[in-house]
Amino acid sequence: MPFKYLIKEFQDLRDGLGSISRRSFDIKLPIYHHRSRSINSFLDETQARLAQYVNVSDQSCWANMPPELLRDILRRVESSESTWHSRKHFVACACVCRSWRSIAKELVRPPEHSKKLTFPISVKQPGPRDTPVQCFIKRDSSNSTYFLYLGLTSSLVDNGKFLLAARKVRRATSADYIISLSKDDTSRGSNTYVGKLRSNFLGTKFTIYDSQPPHCGAVASVKKAGRRVGSKQVSPRLPAGSYGIAHIAYELNVLGTRGPRRMNCIMHSIPAAAIEPGGVAPMPVEFSSTSLEHTLSSLPSFGSKSSYSDYSIVDAEGLLKMDMPSDEPLILKNKAPRWHEQLQCWCLNFRGRVTIASVKNFQLVATTTESAPQSSQSDYDKVLLQFGKVAKDVFTMDYKYPLSAFQAFAICLSSFDTKLACE
Repeated sequence: MPFKYLIKEFQDLRDGLGSISRRSFDIKLPIYHHRSRSINSFLDETQARLAQYVNVSDQSCWANMPPELLRDILRRVESSESTWHSRKHFVACACVCRSWRSIAKELVRPPEHSKKLTFPISVKQPGPRDTPVQCFIKRDSSNSTYFLYLGLTSSLVDNGKFLLAARKVRRATSADYIISLSKDDTSRGSNTYVGKLRSNFLGTKFTIYDSQPPHCGAVASVKKAGRRVGSKQVSPRLPAGSYGIAHIAYELNVLGTRGPRRMNCIMHSIPAAAIEPGGVAPMPVEFSSTSLEHTLSSLPSFGSKSSYSDYSIVDAEGLLKMDMPSDEPLILKNKAPRWHEQLQCWCLNFRGRVTIASVKNFQLVATTTESAPQSSQSDYDKVLLQFGKVAKDVFTMDYKYPLSAFQAFAICLSSFDTKLACE
């Protein structure tokens, strides 16, 4: 039987289970006949009914397929779907049941090796070493929101595959950019919260916070038991941590007398040795927050309406298998533009990925020490992140190892912020 028909049957099975689960919530409490009945007994009975329906998929005929046959099928599906939107069929296969998810996790390689973004955790993993991942950012100035998309074609502007969203929250002395996996819910109290970018009053210094620890032993910066963010109260039980992973600084440049912007990024979660041959950057393999379970199960963002609940959730203790970085952190700086006499402007070689001049455009390269050996790479190959304008409210973002999509997106958001002392 062709794989397309198999996938169609899997999706029909998933939709059928979803309708069963939805019908299970249609429960009415009798008003007069069972007043003496305790609420605890009612909840226990309801949970038992829900568990019965949830376990239907794991007891189906699809869950009992021979592992060798299942692995061969999923391997062929995975290798035949190299790009979105066709890759959503493999994601649908991974959501049939637990056994399918387990094998799918074994087959999917991280973006560093596969050059593909498959599951939501891919936005937290480093990109490829040789070729950059081409993305673009759309800005909605009316409500200060930003959307990151994965480019699907060589065109500078296309529909793209949604990856992340951010919303700017202004405060008295700073501003926060809340980053989320969902387009519709970009609040700090959301279960899809993955991190944030915080700026100072002048817009010259920024800090990137991750919702999960970048390494074993990381200490969260949030010390209050609970606090109000926006219009939502963040419960102290909500495991939405804030772990500082990077600092961004723009040099003071009042009235632009010192030329274009100058920026430096200290990536505390990435050792400087990561960019050397054989170097390794931290790579999370699962989401640490169990609070993501409910929301990821209903997210359509990665091409499927099915559940990621068991796929992306593990305990925080077993999440990261790397120790705290002992080396010096990776430091990035913007590549200095050159003055073009004919055009009478500052220029950088973006290889056709940027078409409109803007003060926000930049390229980031790693700083090297004097004792470091000289590399044979070209100047463009050394660029780890580039960002530039291609249309009104549309910007390209290309990143590569050791940066992740989340880290690159947060750095680019700092370029949007108003800088009173840099322009």
